[in-house]
Amino acid sequence: MGISQLSTDARQRRSSEMRAFLRSRRARVTPADVGMPAGEGRRTPGLRREEVAVLAGVGVSWYTWLEQGRDINVSADVLDAVARVLRLEPAEREHLHLLAGLNPPQAAPSEGRVPDAVRRLLAGWLPRPAYVIDRHWNVLAVNRAAEIVFQCTEYDHNCLVSFFTNARYRAAVVDWHDAARAMVGLFRADAARYPDDPEFGRLAADMCAASPAFAEIWAELPVGGPTHGTKALTIPGLGTLTFEATTLPLPELPGHRLSLHTPAPGTGTAELLERLVVVSDPGSADTAA
Repeated sequence: MGISQLSTDARQRRSSEMRAFLRSRRARVTPADVGMPAGEGRRTPGLRREEVAVLAGVGVSWYTWLEQGRDINVSADVLDAVARVLRLEPAEREHLHLLAGLNPPQAAPSEGRVPDAVRRLLAGWLPRPAYVIDRHWNVLAVNRAAEIVFQCTEYDHNCLVSFFTNARYRAAVVDWHDAARAMVGLFRADAARYPDDPEFGRLAADMCAASPAFAEIWAELPVGGPTHGTKALTIPGLGTLTFEATTLPLPELPGHRLSLHTPAPGTGTAELLERLVVVSDPGSADTAA
């Protein structure tokens, strides 16, 4: 969706994000990084706007307008030139394209219930954890293994909220701060895919107010993260569980995702899970928020 097609509020949010994002990335690239002399009179260690424009082969005014989040004509090639100068990672490059209005059309969010076939998959995944979330990270269905391993309670309805506010889960996560930064980066990337949805901004604002840790990381503007990776949790009296986690889209439910966790080989996690999770009737092994 182009910027001009967005509501006024959405355009303002996107412009604000563009300003903060490009300034933060420009500030982390030094003149030495791109083979330029540092010169004198610099107030910050990063590149100036004029230097980014010259290195990217664009006009200074045009780059200034881009950084200001103005509604201007942009092309993928020119944005890629800016991304190369700023040394953006792949997820950051995608984020820049999304902020500039070059994001592909998004399917309408689904309001439908989680299909029975997916619920049977969750139940059949026992004793391994699995769950389904919507685009706002609300938990829609979760199997009993996930409830036990991730220490879910009746108040844990949103993955992002629970990650930062569930004290027991926070204490269990190995390398929590690294995992927290990855979580915030993924949430910011998701928000950019839905620029006309104010719910992401509301959630971020609520989390900044509720969690100083979230507020600190959010202000650093991390973007993106892997859709698969490793999760490790320490369960008192049992040991450390290490999972290979994979997140998959559900095409029949736009915006929804299925998260599957598999014991990492050679960690003893499979054996520990058998002790922690007693497989029961698959028909009663999952719940919905």
